[in-house]
Order: sequence, then C-alpha cells, then structure tokens
Amino acid sequence: MKAVRFHAYGGIDVLRVEEVARPVPGPGQLLVEVRAAGIQPGEVMIREGARHGRWPAVFPSGQGSDLAGVVAEAGPEVRGFAVGDEVLGFTHHRASHAEFVVVDDVNVVSRPKGLSWDVAGSLYVAGTTAYASVFAVDPGPADTVVVSGAAGGVGSLAVQLARRQGATVIGLAGERNHAWLKERGVVPVEYGDGVAERIRRAAGGKVDAFIDTYGDGYVELAVELDVRPERINTIRDWQAAAKIGARTYGEGSAACAVVVGELARLAARGELEVPIAHTYPLAEVRDAFRELERRHTHGKIVLRP
Repeated sequence: MKAVRFHAYGGIDVLRVEEVARPVPGPGQLLVEVRAAGIQPGEVMIREGARHGRWPAVFPSGQGSDLAGVVAEAGPEVRGFAVGDEVLGFTHHRASHAEFVVVDDVNVVSRPKGLSWDVAGSLYVAGTTAYASVFAVDPGPADTVVVSGAAGGVGSLAVQLARRQGATVIGLAGERNHAWLKERGVVPVEYGDGVAERIRRAAGGKVDAFIDTYGDGYVELAVELDVRPERINTIRDWQAAAKIGARTYGEGSAACAVVVGELARLAARGELEVPIAHTYPLAEVRDAFRELERRHTHGKIVLRP
C-alpha cells in the first residue's frame, strides 16, 4: 500500500509517499481502507521536531490520526464491526495518511447515514479538541466567550459548540470569514492591532471566557480582558498558560469514540457544520501541508488516499 512517511525532522520536503507492507489486524483490531483523513497543525510541529520532547518521532515515521473508511479485515475478538462496515475514528500510531490503517475497534464508530467521507475523516482531532476546549471554560447562557482562530479547523467547531451552550460568542477572524460566523450566530471581530478594544465594544461589557486555538499572544490578551485564568483555555500556548494557571484542554482530554460518535451524529443531523477547505489526493500531501501552514484556512484540509 501507499503511505506518507518521513525519515528525518524537517520541512515539507521531507514528506514522501512510499510503498509499504499492508498491516495485518491483531486481536480487537480492524484493517480499514481509508477514504478520507484530515491533516493537523500538530502534525507539522511533530514533523519539524518542535515537539520532540513531548511526542518524539521514531523514523521512518508515518502521519495521521483522523480517519474514515471501510472495514477491509477484522481481527479475532473484534466487537461490533464486520468487513464492509463504514466507520470513522482515530489512531494514536501516526498511521492514517495511508491507503490502509489498523485501528482498535474501541477507537471507531459507525459512519452515520448522510455524513460525508470528508467530514467523517476530519472530525476526530478538530472535533474532540473543540469539545474539550468548550468543556474547559464551561460557557452558559449568561456568558460571553471569545474564540481566537474562529474560522479555523478547531475554532469553527468551538464557536458552534459554545453557541449550543447558549453563550454569546465573539469570533476572532479575518473579514472574509465574518459572514460565515454571523450566519452561525457568532459576533465576528477582526484580529490584529486594537483587537482588545474591538472585543470590548462587541461584548458590551465583560468577557467571561476565552478559547485560544491560535497561540501568538492570545492568552495574554485574555488576561488583559480580565478573564479569570480558570476560564482561559489554549490548545497552542502551553508556556503562557503555565505562567498564569490557565487550562490546556485539547484532543487528549476528549479522545474517545463516545465523543467522536456524538459529534458525528450532530454533523449528520446538520446541527454542527464541519467546513472542508480543500481536499487533496495522497500523492499531493506536500501541497496539502503547504496550504495548512499558511494558517489562513477556513475549516479542514483532507487527504483522500
């Protein structure tokens, strides 16, 4: 089968699509023929070596956590799934950017009717990260919540989940994404110089919580807006969070099939939109990450093996 590999830390040029042996499922495992697999900013940091202390790579390394596809083989002792079933879920073994992947049966759920392959294959990391971020700041109908990177892969889901909790949501995003945010009941605010004052005007009072999906000073901005540390959550700026005691709930805090299944059902019912920015064939993985690393994507980028 074909799979994405890199043999050393580095930039986009270290990515290769190589022929590798097709894996064999063991007890409690499924071999899934991948139809769609999302890509993530965290994969960039791992590939560049920026997270070596926390998530070291073993070379040659694969990539990919998100996946959706069709069960091609079922190992012994598999529960609840059979060959031909359509599933979505995740792997913790950096392996889903490939034509086939082995996954534990407890890490997948059935694909709901009406859910597209692209959405199903890009739901795990962004969805569970958004879910955990909203849970961390616990928004309610009386709260005003600010979300940075509000049109990105995680932010676009976080704003919707916070609105489902009844909160007033202010989304920081470029002007080209303001109409999309308004259509989902979010108050859009342009990022950049003077953003603190623009947020204060939009809030019409105090800001109660802050979800940072972007990094680059937004934890400090939340402090400037007088948000209490326990109601600030960042998925990128762990150092700033440690200084003030803010939260860092992310994917790992909600990494289970139960959450993925609930998000998938919401998306299938049209109650949660997962924007798909672009799709690429596996052979164009470098182009996919080139687009991702510009950090101006509205929604998810998906590989189609």
